[in-house]
Amino acid sequence: MKQWLHWLVMHGVIRTVARGAARRGDPQARMAFDPAVRADPVPFFNEMRDRGPMIPTRVGFLTLDHAVAHELLRSDDFRVIILGGNLPKPLQWVERRTRDDLLHPLRPPSLLAVEPPAHTRYRKTVSSVFTTRAVAALRDRVEDSAIELLDGLSEGPRVVDIVERYCSQLPVAVIGDILGVPDADRPRILEFGELAAPSLDVGLSWSQYQRVQKGLAGFNEWLSAHLRHLREDPGDDLMSQLIAASEDGEHLDEPELQGIAGLVLAAGFETTVNLLGNGIRLLLNSPDQLVRLREDPSLWPSAVEEILRLESPVQLSARIALRDTVVAGATVRAGEMVAIYLAAANRDPAVFDDPHRFDVGRPNAGKHLAFSGGRHFCLGAALARAEGEVGLRRFFTHFPEVQLAGLGSRRDTRVLRGWAELPVSLGSPSSERPNRHFAEKV
Repeated sequence: MKQWLHWLVMHGVIRTVARGAARRGDPQARMAFDPAVRADPVPFFNEMRDRGPMIPTRVGFLTLDHAVAHELLRSDDFRVIILGGNLPKPLQWVERRTRDDLLHPLRPPSLLAVEPPAHTRYRKTVSSVFTTRAVAALRDRVEDSAIELLDGLSEGPRVVDIVERYCSQLPVAVIGDILGVPDADRPRILEFGELAAPSLDVGLSWSQYQRVQKGLAGFNEWLSAHLRHLREDPGDDLMSQLIAASEDGEHLDEPELQGIAGLVLAAGFETTVNLLGNGIRLLLNSPDQLVRLREDPSLWPSAVEEILRLESPVQLSARIALRDTVVAGATVRAGEMVAIYLAAANRDPAVFDDPHRFDVGRPNAGKHLAFSGGRHFCLGAALARAEGEVGLRRFFTHFPEVQLAGLGSRRDTRVLRGWAELPVSLGSPSSERPNRHFAEKV
């Protein structure tokens, strides 16, 4: 009963109200619950952009404007959203009394749900471990993991679900190294990630909510045991270093450490799976761009930025006004929410010429907001870029004849956008064998 009541106030009421609002044309409700918008958001982008930079909605504002989004992500007049924090007061009371004590990406101490000074302290500790040198060293691990996975694909069936066999396997191998996860536990990480992915969404169905809770509970239990093991028997992985750093100087208590470790794993896995799957699909749909990359491999870093721009793995963010504030001529009252449609801002024609065109050589592709901005800019951005560049380049070099073998299916998530299944026909692998000991520099 307690869990059902929590679902009701967090999702059931919102789901019912928002569906009705979507039918009446409310922009934010349509964005979340209109199946046509979820299937193809581009017509919605074009329609909404004509309404101006700040669009009033039932619960605040929606922006698709790149300049406004850039400002909001950096503004001290706004804070990040906390799970349940923007509900009406009576529902907040019920939510607080029916919630569980599981870690959640939108609840403190997650970096996604805190502001300074706590955010500054957490980020400083993580940054002391995730240094530029550490990420550069991980690039070699990405290369080795990609080659190993692709060699395995060469020996199997010619038609595969590339999300299952490659896009999910590469980041879980890398993030497993970061967190010191034993090989035997990595399939569990995949399972938890799949179950918990919709945890960033609101308005979940009862069955979706139950699956999310199962994933979060399993991950919480596993993570607690894993961190205890690393404390007793530390390795040379970055999580062992983070534990050591948290016990020196900027001390992190157990919930804080678990919150950071959980976010590192979830963010490092989920977004990269989507980046790889989205990239493979875009390139297979655009053979002319694939030819450009084969003729000029130096374009691969730019191609990854363009994939992030055009098919943002994280579609949405939100901010809550701390005080009455004027944004692009609109007055946002204290406590009101602004939904930031990152995916639409990344296709703003005021910033990107012919914004819906896929161009791996686009000179300003890196101006996208796929990694958020300001103090909440993604700590793992450099690693995600490396995984995207290496993973995609290696894949298309290894299988030059690869083609789509079906339509595939999108993940049933709104904040995150990616492929649940993407069947491809691999064709014959390249006869040229990569050098495992030399990471290509392009």
